[in-house]
Amino acid sequence: MTSQVEAMPGDAPELSVKPVPSGPSYRQLALDGLWRNNPALVQVLGLCPLLAISNTTVNALGLGLATLLTLLVSNTLVSVIRHWVRPEIRLPVFVLVIAAVVTAIELAMNAWLHGLYLVLGIFLPLIVTNCIIIARAEGFAARHDVGRAAFDGLMMGAGFALVLVALGMVREVLGQGTLFANAHLMFGEWGRGLTVQVMPENYGFLLAILPPGAFIALALLIALKNALDQRRVN
Repeated sequence: MTSQVEAMPGDAPELSVKPVPSGPSYRQLALDGLWRNNPALVQVLGLCPLLAISNTTVNALGLGLATLLTLLVSNTLVSVIRHWVRPEIRLPVFVLVIAAVVTAIELAMNAWLHGLYLVLGIFLPLIVTNCIIIARAEGFAARHDVGRAAFDGLMMGAGFALVLVALGMVREVLGQGTLFANAHLMFGEWGRGLTVQVMPENYGFLLAILPPGAFIALALLIALKNALDQRRVN
């Protein structure tokens, strides 16, 4: 004989509790940083160093890697300290964290990559004021766990660096006819052999290496991305 227990009118019904996700998936973070929400092609942030220093591939690669490392480390540190920082002072604290990271990177480049450090000049310390760094620290790292914050910084930095390098390659080839010129500034003496002469030695298209050429090249990259997105939708 089986007994049946009936729910009384005052009893609370049993609810199935579904686990709440702690944040976006790593796959979504990768797609956002590299393509869908790329900081250079979609958010259009950090245009000052993007356009000013991307006249050669090596310069673009150096600044891109410095920005990537800043995003990775600052996002991680901001996520670690987010529970101990009061809301009233969180933005100044985040700026101090970013400034400390950029200063360490600048000193390291001055010690080991002095030639590239001199070429990048003021644009290295200006990473502190880069809107991408502040936006990811405030908008993402301060609200998510350390793993996702670090991965978001890595993907956003990689997306920015890839656009910067692509812009530098286009401008260098069109403006000077070379590729990876002055690679020894980053890779040492063996980097001198990396230079590729794409165009004849007397070739030169001045517009490509001037600021107007940077705006035109970036506009073409944005148009290409939009065309690819539109083609995929259709």
